[in-house]
Parts: sequence; structure tokens; C-alpha cells
Amino acid sequence: MDRSTALVKCLVWDLDNTLWQGTLLEDGGGALRDDVLRTVTALDERGVLQAVASRNDHDHAWARLEALGVAEYFVVARIGWGPKSAAVRGIADELGFALGTIAFVDDQPAERAEVAHHLPEVRCFTHEDVPGLLDLPDFTPEAVTEDSRRRRAMYQAGRRRTRAKEEFAGADQDFLRSLEMRMGIRRAGPEDLTRVAELTLRTSQMNATGIHYPDAVLRELLDDPAHEVLVATMDDRFGAHGAIGVLLVEKHDRVWRLKLLATSCRVVAFGAGAVILTWLADQAYRAGVHLAADFRRTGRNRVMEVAYRFSGYTDDPCPCLDGITADASDDGQRLHLLPAPQPPPATMALYAPELMTVAVR
Repeated sequence: MDRSTALVKCLVWDLDNTLWQGTLLEDGGGALRDDVLRTVTALDERGVLQAVASRNDHDHAWARLEALGVAEYFVVARIGWGPKSAAVRGIADELGFALGTIAFVDDQPAERAEVAHHLPEVRCFTHEDVPGLLDLPDFTPEAVTEDSRRRRAMYQAGRRRTRAKEEFAGADQDFLRSLEMRMGIRRAGPEDLTRVAELTLRTSQMNATGIHYPDAVLRELLDDPAHEVLVATMDDRFGAHGAIGVLLVEKHDRVWRLKLLATSCRVVAFGAGAVILTWLADQAYRAGVHLAADFRRTGRNRVMEVAYRFSGYTDDPCPCLDGITADASDDGQRLHLLPAPQPPPATMALYAPELMTVAVR
């Protein structure tokens, strides 16, 4: 199997004789091996989420995890008596992750074979592999950001939001307002670049072009007066979402070209992408320029085209587009918007800069 295709976003652990020594129903379950505890804590620090798929009584097993002091590290627990493949698929669905970003570790060959048969995209490991997992590229991001270290807390906050939504009796707009959301958009600094690059790499469904901008390229663009590199963050009464979006805008004298818009899938339901596009349209109107947005189909980002169309972008020709010089990334569509003044967002507070700097191209 080629394990270089994608970083693992979630490692799913079996419990008996894998996470802990012994069997819960026979001997109450033993201690964690040192290498297991080291792996669990290090993966958490790297931003790799972790979950449990175990054949056990749920309450008994979860109590054992709490007694061992590691329950907090697992964002999803599928503990019961069904097939492990069903548990792993359920975990991927709950987190919204593609199966190719999931890994599974179990001491039993039959369990690994059952998962591999039904979910061939999932990477399977034995308990004997655990000491070496941290050395594999599958679990080694290029850099560990502050958002990486907070990823588990952000997903756990997301589950609290979900429960609050299920318990809320009013309209969706009223629920969104009840979250007390705040979005900040700011010009990126050198300290933001690793997270910005990570967003362009990790985000596939919500990346308008599918292009990954590495740290070195972004660093050059920070010093280019013709470009704006912007990062969006969000938080609410449940906690921080962290950095949730990146915009790369190239300024021309008659048009601003939105070369890249990528947002986290976690904030789609909160309308984050629409808020960003509305803000940019208002800024372009204030500056007296048109907007052009690059879009390139990747097979997974159809929702981004829908977002552009819903925001008013069209295929209509405009002379302003003639001034945009083709470049290496120019192999998709270029959509056009004649901007109009926009109202502030109705469901969140927005803190953002003015982009009315005189264009230089």
C-alpha cells in the first residue's frame, strides 16, 4: 500500500491487548504500555485525532479509559458488538473524514482483515506497529501549528455545538445568532504561514482551485504589494474554531483577482464562506474595482462553485479580465462579479481590515 498519499487525520484504536494490556471482560484490563501512552499524547500534539472501535460493553470500557486517564484523547468511541468495519466507517462519517485519511490499529488479524476487506482505503496496523507509528510519514505533518495542537479541543467543542443545535427549538438563524460567533479577517503575517499552507493542503472540498501554496511561496507573496494574503479565524461561546479560511487576492487597477479561497469544512454550516465572499465584495465595491475568482474543478469541490454562483459570480465576459496575465495556475474558469454594497453579516460579528489600498498593477 502506498502510504504517502495522505496524512492520517484520525487513528482508530482497538482496546483489548492493543491500547491496554489484557482483556477487559476477563481480567479488567491492564495498564497502558509506555509506547502506547507516548504515541497517544504525541499524535494529539501533532493534531491527529484519535477514536476507539472496540468489542466491549460501552460503559465499562469508557470507565476504564477514564481510570487510565486517557479518555479525553478520544473524540469518538464506537464500543459495542458489531463489525469493526461498521464502527470505523461510522467514525469517519461522524468526523466528516474521507476513509483514506483514517488508520486502524488492532492486535487481531481477523479484525484487521475484516476492516481491510470492507474499507480498503483505511490503513491497518497491528499493535506491534505502535512503537514505530510516530516515525511514519503517515503521521508526520510538515509542521505542527497552534491549531494542530488544539484540533482535538476544537472537535470536542464542535460536538457540544451539535448537541446544542439538537436541543434548540427555534429557527436556524436564531440558533446561529445564539452561538455568539465572531469572525476575524486579517492580513497574514509570517507566523500565520504554516497554518495557511496547511489549510490549502488539508482542505479539498472547500478549496476553489485545489492548488496548494507552500510556505515558501506564501512568504514571497507577503512581500509583494500586488497581493493580499488574508487569514480568517472564528470563535463562539463554545470555543475557538481557529484559522478557518485563507484568501489570496491579486490586485489590478480595474479588478481584484481572487486566486484562492479555501475554508475549513468545519464551518460550512455556519455560513463562513458566504460571510467572507460578502465582505470581499463590499471591499471591492468600496475600492471601485470588479472581482474575478479562479475556479478549477477537482472532483470534490463542487460546493465552492455553488458558493461563487450563489454570491453572484457569472461567466459573463468583461473587459476588466483582459488585464489579468495568465500564469501557471490559470487552467480553470475565471468567474466575474460586478460588486455592490453589502450589509454586515446577520449571524455573527465581523472584524476585518479595509482593503482600499491603491492597486499597483
